[in-house]
Amino acid sequence: MDSETPGPRYRRVVLKLSGESFVRAGERGIVMEEVLKISRQVKHARDLGCALAVVIGGGNILRGAQFKGTNSAIQEATAHYMGMIATVINGLALQDALESLGCSTRLLSAIRMDGVCEPYIRRRASRHLEKGRIIILAAGTGGPFVTTDTAAALRARELEADILMKATRVDGVYSDDPELNPHAVLYNELTYHAVIDQKLRVMDGTAITHCMEHRLPILVFNYLKEGNIQRAVMGERLGTMISSEGRRAAPVG
Repeated sequence: MDSETPGPRYRRVVLKLSGESFVRAGERGIVMEEVLKISRQVKHARDLGCALAVVIGGGNILRGAQFKGTNSAIQEATAHYMGMIATVINGLALQDALESLGCSTRLLSAIRMDGVCEPYIRRRASRHLEKGRIIILAAGTGGPFVTTDTAAALRARELEADILMKATRVDGVYSDDPELNPHAVLYNELTYHAVIDQKLRVMDGTAITHCMEHRLPILVFNYLKEGNIQRAVMGERLGTMISSEGRRAAPVG
């Protein structure tokens, strides 16, 4: 990083990416063009001096919830494990994309898969960050019935991150689904309690509660706007900031 370039506001960040960020809207699978787009943003954020841990979802490949129901022969716990394995597949794709751009990376899984990645060990993960490597955290927490949002909140706490950032396809947190309701209101800041009380669709309740208990701020922003990941780590005003200091409901405008 150039000595004249100001450093990032957030020195250590956990970035939550959904599996859907690896495909175009409405598609399934992995589109490497999309993976490379987001990888370039991640690289630029790392080049600013930010230590980045990326928690990846697996919804583009498989969601455990799709097997939920009395007619499914697959047990719910098994379905969750299948979803966790899907995140490892995404992690491998992201790792290769980042390394093709010259980044040093490590893929760590909460479920042991020694042939393709390292096991997640907190001290090892922290050491990788100290050495300037981008770490990719796959397989959620390693246990069923827990979302990757909650895994991201837990990892952010474990790794002493300054903030948890959730990259989405919309500009932040809205009062309603903006893709269905054109009159939905975008908030620029919220309290944790407001998110929970108003049942806003941001992250699952367990993740929000964990961040609230430890006063870990959450930034929800649109990664589709080129450069937004870099802007986020620099502390520019964008998206929706969720914290204990935020107003109960602060609409943009």
